[in-house]
Amino acid sequence: MTNAQWSITPVYLTDQACYTAKNHGKSLMLNIIHCGHHTLLTAVNNPLNITQDWFSPEYWQRKGAIIAEKKGRSTTWFFDYSNGVGVLRHYWRGGLIGKLLSDQYLYTGLKNTRTYKEYQLLIELHQRGLRVAVPLAAKITVNKAVYRGDLITESITGAESLLEILKQRPLSVDEITDIGHTIAEFHQQGVFHADLNINNIMLDNSGKVYLIDFDRGRLVTPLDPSLKGNIQRLNRSFIKEKRRNSGFFWDSKQWQQFFNAYQSKL
Repeated sequence: MTNAQWSITPVYLTDQACYTAKNHGKSLMLNIIHCGHHTLLTAVNNPLNITQDWFSPEYWQRKGAIIAEKKGRSTTWFFDYSNGVGVLRHYWRGGLIGKLLSDQYLYTGLKNTRTYKEYQLLIELHQRGLRVAVPLAAKITVNKAVYRGDLITESITGAESLLEILKQRPLSVDEITDIGHTIAEFHQQGVFHADLNINNIMLDNSGKVYLIDFDRGRLVTPLDPSLKGNIQRLNRSFIKEKRRNSGFFWDSKQWQQFFNAYQSKL
């Protein structure tokens, strides 16, 4: 996919038919296709013919299109499609409540779902030119008072997380500077990342820095004081992984280089 200008619009449909409507709001427009218990979100100018099948790993397995899996709290699937490589992620709860409810969330309306909020935010950030994974589609499935969610984004070519890189080698000064500048650019535009850690900072095959996983992310006032919490959380992530991994190529000197670069861009 190219750097298209994507935007949003809600649609409320019956359980008897599946169809699309557009409702203009702000500068964004979104196709919302409601079919029975399922609601499919796609950008208005997305040329792909995305169906519910796209959200099934088994569908891509039958096509022989699964090219990689990444296991963490759950499995993330990478699959070949006509225009590139997609990444399919199911929403799972963490912590103690995750052991009880796993992937179920209380449904209080489409726009209140974590899936809708993340997809809408990704479209907004992509439209602003910030480096995020291109959002392709999302699905919300409602069953009585609970919902489950799935998100598909475009894979970032050759991307590795900071965690993966720092287990292998130290970052160059230029890489550290680019990471600091990139996070500052997000903060200049008031982007709050709810879980900024070194798993969610990626370098692509040309060295460009991306942020991923904007679940529970939101827009706040640019340079809002709450954004300092992102930096503190990131520092704790470096410290935690250094304790966990022997041969981890990071220390306080590199943190200071990062922080100086971050501050210089604000």
